[in-house]
Amino acid sequence: MAPRQNPLAPAGGRPSPPSRRQPHGAVSVPDSPLHRPNAWDPLVRFLRSASFRFALLFAGVFSFSAVLFALVLWYATAGSLDRQTDAALRTDAFGLAERWREAGPNAVAEAIAERLAADVENHAIYLLVDVAGRRLSGNLDRWPTEVGGAGDWAVALVARDGMQVEARTYAIDLESHRLLIGRDVEEKQRLRDLLAEGIAWSAAAAAVFALLGAAVLRRALERQLRPAAQTARAIAAGDLSRRVPSSGRDDEFDRLGESMNAMLDRIDRLMAGIRGVSDSIAHDLRTPIARARAKLEEALADAGDADALRAAMERGINDLDNITRVFEALLRIAEAEAGARRAAFAPIDLVPVLADVAEFYGVVAEARGQVIETHLPDKLELVGDRDLLAQAVGNLLDNALKFTPPGGTVRLSARAGAREGVEVIVADTGPGLPPEDRARAGERFFRADASRGTPGSGLGLSLVRAVAHLHGGDLLLRDAVPGRAPPGLQASIRLGWT
Repeated sequence: MAPRQNPLAPAGGRPSPPSRRQPHGAVSVPDSPLHRPNAWDPLVRFLRSASFRFALLFAGVFSFSAVLFALVLWYATAGSLDRQTDAALRTDAFGLAERWREAGPNAVAEAIAERLAADVENHAIYLLVDVAGRRLSGNLDRWPTEVGGAGDWAVALVARDGMQVEARTYAIDLESHRLLIGRDVEEKQRLRDLLAEGIAWSAAAAAVFALLGAAVLRRALERQLRPAAQTARAIAAGDLSRRVPSSGRDDEFDRLGESMNAMLDRIDRLMAGIRGVSDSIAHDLRTPIARARAKLEEALADAGDADALRAAMERGINDLDNITRVFEALLRIAEAEAGARRAAFAPIDLVPVLADVAEFYGVVAEARGQVIETHLPDKLELVGDRDLLAQAVGNLLDNALKFTPPGGTVRLSARAGAREGVEVIVADTGPGLPPEDRARAGERFFRADASRGTPGSGLGLSLVRAVAHLHGGDLLLRDAVPGRAPPGLQASIRLGWT
């Protein structure tokens, strides 16, 4: 049978080419006079600012609303007057046309005389002419030149009682005669002019209010964003303790501040982790490097014995391999914490992955007289990185087997969690972990006092926690059986747990 492939082996990859960066402390020099500051820079920055764009948007919306309101007002007043006049002229024309069909031109002339006599306001205009253009009835001396043939609407200056007045007219043909009906619209025109003047003044006032409102909006926006900008400047200056204050209103700006604070807390934790890794590398890796160097120097001093030289070289290579594994673990943790492995996320069924890991470590457990029990459902679907998840579960099984006495049992189980999340549980029958050590169990290179005599680098749970965070979850440690001595340890990886 072909040897089974290790499901925990990390995927290989080519090193990325070095990025081209300026030397530390180098100052970039502008390569053209266009980069030199000038007197227009403040104005350009103001015009390009977000506050100016928001203010301009407010002014535009306010002005558009004012114009729309003016159009509606004009349509409801001046337009209504015009529509009423036209409706009255059509009705009058229809009535006179009926009189013509019933009794002829004399009846129409009499109807016009009656209408003019009843026109108290002196707004009515009528003119009935024959085929030769002679006036038969009405209060106009002649047919206006601006008025065309039948069915024409016009606004014309007409001579009435020796005076020129502006009138809205409508002309119709009555067989061999022509009839002009109109209304004096000078008063309505004065009302229209007055309304137009009022709208113009209102538009000017609206423009002023729009500009003032835009200025107020710009100031309010800048005031709301000022705490975030000040915090960002302080962070850029090196003060990582600054945070964006909250106004207590729980509005969009408070939520923006909360997001920035969460980001800054994350950066602070990463910086603390980097400092911790540097210190841990300096202390924890110095010993194996020094030990490997001492063994090689000892072998060099005793170079006469080939077997001793070979054994020393093998021990040195083994020590260097251990150091390499530590660095590989650190790189995997850094990739998981930085989210660099999200590109490898894909829909997977976690059950076969867990079964492969359990089978791989089952050989190790059998050699120690231990048993790995699995309690897995038929299917657990999620989106994630298969290799990292296998590595994380493998680390938990490896830790459990280390601290479980011979003849003990390690249980691997999984279940669907809240809202399509997944929980993977590894429980052992070992001595457990004190509460004060659980809080630090995910720190790099941390090893409890009881585990300092066992092989390892203190990076296993760090990788597990980083993988859990990458998949939207966390690592939880508790007693496997509270109240029992020893209580054992239960480690739970919650993935996509909300």
